Amino acid sequence: MSVAFYPGCSLHGTGNDYAQSAHAVCQRLGLDLTELEGWTCCGSTPAHNTSALLSVALSAQNLRLASDQQRDSLVVACAACFNRLRSARHEMAHDEVLRGRVEHVLEAPAPLDVRVDHLLELLLDTYGLDALAARVRRPLTGLKVACYYGCLLVRPPEVMAFDDAEHPTSMDRVLAACGAETVDWPGKTECCGANLSLSRSDIVVSLVDRLLDQAKRAGADVVAVACPLCQANLDVRQTDVTAQTGHRYDLPAVYFTQLVGLALGAGADELGLDKSFVDSRPTLAGWLS
Repeated sequence: MSVAFYPGCSLHGTGNDYAQSAHAVCQRLGLDLTELEGWTCCGSTPAHNTSALLSVALSAQNLRLASDQQRDSLVVACAACFNRLRSARHEMAHDEVLRGRVEHVLEAPAPLDVRVDHLLELLLDTYGLDALAARVRRPLTGLKVACYYGCLLVRPPEVMAFDDAEHPTSMDRVLAACGAETVDWPGKTECCGANLSLSRSDIVVSLVDRLLDQAKRAGADVVAVACPLCQANLDVRQTDVTAQTGHRYDLPAVYFTQLVGLALGAGADELGLDKSFVDSRPTLAGWLS
């Protein structure tokens, strides 16, 4: 089954282990992630603070490309890209004036015929949890996972509309199908500081410290994420947390696709498990081939 895939900028850069593991998972499930030809930046989180028109038009251009390539849906892995693409489609559908301005910029009709799905939705709704569980080769039995959704994956609820905004469970259900034990913890939708990591690292350190403390208290062995920026903050900033607070967690932050890939039989190199600052391989040694 061929699936149109929008990687976004991060998955071609600092989040390439997310892309690597997403492809590894889909390959084992018979899903061909076909990268959208000619894709461009979605504008990420800064664009809508600079120009509302630009932020929508950038994402609309990618939806137009999908439509031109005769794709009725576009699968996205990055939470920020997913948020911007789905928000753009929503805003064009509900604001006729904005839609007209975007069409003027694109010199083409608004691409409202293309559905935007997250990779989690692909696994949950298109592939199915029973079918996923049937493909598991190394069940993640005994692994306790704190699923971290962050701010952008499920909010705003009227736009994202695929999971509960306050108590999401989609990632939990996918990883449970792989045999993992997902822990109940209060931080799953709290902010990690996002791109304040560079301009206000003090805020990010404080937020990351709080999140890691909550996950650790819940008994988590790892934190699973679906956003390259969340992964970077929860991973890279652990050194700063220790330096500034004295708290040492050594709690790996991994992409949910890396855990699913392990359960499906993929190896550490194939999943990019060597890319993180906090090495997850000692924690996941029992499931590594």
